[in-house]
Order: sequence, then structure tokens, then C-alpha cells
Amino acid sequence: DEALEALQAPMVVEETLKRRERTKKRFDEEVDDSFTTWIDGTPITEQHLRWAVWLVTSRILTVEGDAEENRAYRLLIPFLDMCNHDRSSPHVLTGRAVPGGELKVLAGAPVQAGDQINICYGGGVAGNDRFLQDYGFLDSEIAYNIVAQQLLGKKRMLEGDSAGRSMSIVDRDAAMEKLRQTTMKQDQELLEKETDLAMKSAVEYRLGVKKALSKFVIME
Repeated sequence: DEALEALQAPMVVEETLKRRERTKKRFDEEVDDSFTTWIDGTPITEQHLRWAVWLVTSRILTVEGDAEENRAYRLLIPFLDMCNHDRSSPHVLTGRAVPGGELKVLAGAPVQAGDQINICYGGGVAGNDRFLQDYGFLDSEIAYNIVAQQLLGKKRMLEGDSAGRSMSIVDRDAAMEKLRQTTMKQDQELLEKETDLAMKSAVEYRLGVKKALSKFVIME
């Protein structure tokens, strides 16, 4: 929870807590003493279910829906979910999440036997808010720029209650207020001495967002 708050990202915190609540509700409603044990023979716990939810979430890919719908869908796609992320990859996941639609990876360069096939998660429109929350890693500067543009109302949100729409003014103000709790200088100093990996990722995230925002507004 400390690392979650350290993100200085209210909407990410809210969505994460909602996921946790849904997982707990599912566990309380469906898992009892008659449920099968874990692979090591120990009883199933809520932590096991959280792990399973994260595992599925981390294998899901974001796919654009109908062009007129202007929203994306998160799909678990067999075989394609084995592709790792690389924003610079020439290979592209093509197709749309529509009834009868077909999804495939289109090679953008010659592929030799044994080559690893990577794709760009989120179709190039996902920001680091999604990468950190859904996949557990942070992407390049471009992904921070996307978050900054969402905070400034210049790009639509991909997930959550605002999916397909611009972030509300109330949410934008709340996010900016959180980000102003520390300066970029303070974040950089903390990042250099932080040893906890979760906290380090949280500080790296908020610092990256602030650097991207500083191209448009004054953060400190």
C-alpha cells in the first residue's frame, strides 16, 4: 500500500483497490473448505487468487474495437499472449475486437527461425499507467508522454470508468495535486537511495510523469 500511494496517481490507486475488492468478494463467495488445495497441498488463500488475477491480467492484450466505437478491449489471446513487449518492434498486432474479427501478428521485417517475436502492447496508445498496473514494468519516455497528455485532457483514457473519454477535470485536478506533493528534485534524490523495488518503481513512475508534464506545464 505504501508503494501504491507513492505513485501519486489517484486513478491508478482507485482502480487497483477496486480490483482487490472484487478479488476478495469472489474469494469470500466461492472459496471454502471444500475447495481444492494449492499445488503444494496448502489451503487456497486470497493471496493465491490475487496472484491468479494478476497472472491473467499480465497476459491480456489491449485491442481496438470498432472504429466508430472509439474504445479498446482487453483480451486474452492464446499464442499471441506469448509475445513480449517492444515499442520499437516492426511486428504489429492487427485486427479489431469486433464480432467475426481476426487478430494476427503481421511481420514488419524478415523473421528467421529462432527469432523472438515481440509486439507493442496497447497498440502504441497505452501509457505507463497501464504498463505498470497491468504488466508490472515501465516503458519508455513515449509511455510517460501518453500519461501526461491524459492528465492534460489531450488523450482519452483506455481503461476504468473514463474508458474512451477524456479524464474529467475533477480527476485531472486531483492527480495534479498529488503529483505536486514532491518535486522532481526530491523524487530523483529518493530514487537514487531507494532500495525497495516496489517503492523504486513507484518513484520512477511519478518522476517520469512529472518530466513529461514539464514539457507542457511548470511542475515546480
